[in-house]
Amino acid sequence: MPEAALEPTDYAALDGWAADDHVAALATFRKSCVPIRQGRDPVRPGRPVFGALRAICARAHKLPAKPDEAAARHFFETEFRPVLISAVDARHGFLTGYYEPEVEGSRQRTEEYQSPLYRRPPDLIIRSPKKGSPSNKGEAFRRDGKNLVPYYDRAAIEDGALKDRGLELAWIKDPVDAFFAHIQGSVRVRLPDGDVLRLNYDGHNGQTYTPIGRFLVDQGIVPREKISMDAIRAYISANPEAGKALMRQNKSYVFFRIAKELSKDDGAVGAQGLPLTAGRSIAVDRALHVYGTPFYIDAKLPIDSEAPVTPFQRLMIAQDTGSAIVGPARADIFFGAGKEAGSIAGRMQNPGRFAMLLPRALDPSKAPPPPLPLARPADAPRAPVTAPETTAPPAATPGTTPEAAAGATP
Repeated sequence: MPEAALEPTDYAALDGWAADDHVAALATFRKSCVPIRQGRDPVRPGRPVFGALRAICARAHKLPAKPDEAAARHFFETEFRPVLISAVDARHGFLTGYYEPEVEGSRQRTEEYQSPLYRRPPDLIIRSPKKGSPSNKGEAFRRDGKNLVPYYDRAAIEDGALKDRGLELAWIKDPVDAFFAHIQGSVRVRLPDGDVLRLNYDGHNGQTYTPIGRFLVDQGIVPREKISMDAIRAYISANPEAGKALMRQNKSYVFFRIAKELSKDDGAVGAQGLPLTAGRSIAVDRALHVYGTPFYIDAKLPIDSEAPVTPFQRLMIAQDTGSAIVGPARADIFFGAGKEAGSIAGRMQNPGRFAMLLPRALDPSKAPPPPLPLARPADAPRAPVTAPETTAPPAATPGTTPEAAAGATP
């Protein structure tokens, strides 16, 4: 990871480490171990972290079914060394949140249920890995005669490009709910008879994902510090026609499958092919990180209120990915299902400290050093020489650029 800065540390330096629930973290880690032990690294050539995790998973398999807190903590501290990780140009990582919506819907179209959620069309051609879970990156096409052309965008699909082809899995009562189901990639559809239909991501149309909150900020409709999923919903509800046009700014469109393997208590299925665990599963940049890698995250987040004051010091497991999750210290926290989880996830745009737990079989000192900054041009003006400060200046406030924060909003 040449774009990452790595700094070895120790567990005593991780605030809140001893107070975390290591039993819960170990249970989530063991779920990731199932595909790790049974398969091979989906990235070729295989990465050292994957091979090291496979050996650790074999030892995790031999632990008691229900280890106590001391044993779980000892396992992580014995098997992994903590390494602080960040982008070379940032002090902290960046956190957002996601969730599984629960919406009202029907298996049949009625006057009340008009917005379809589609299964993957048979004419959809996605350039992505053939094995593993469907990717949400890459181009997508359809055939037009002998030619391949880009697949239909959101506006074309909403205007009927897929109509009357028998692709509808469910019809949703609120078109805004259908839109946010696309953003999240999974949804629980509560049917009129009380049953719940679980739908999960199964492909996309290849169009670029555009965070529509950015338009509301750029147009001065919602202040940058107030943008959230709830704010976007409120705007669309108050301005139906403008809201419809706003949603169409995001040309990306998602297709679903019925997740028959999930029980009512399971989380949505992540890219590793496993049900996610609320508060323990994160989405990471799959180009940089291996699924199953533990990360200790230390941050203050807007969980109990809209202000980022709730301490979040927790061992998380990488089990998912997302097209907007890019960089070595970038994570999307899965908060579970339902309205409350959605409100929390929708306002999550915060800095955080990332410690990657690296298998002890690997030596971080052998990682290539981060790139040095470009040489200063000889003709560049030099800063004036001033007397040294008698008192140290205040440290910079941790955070991210406003542009990045707006870009993380749905």
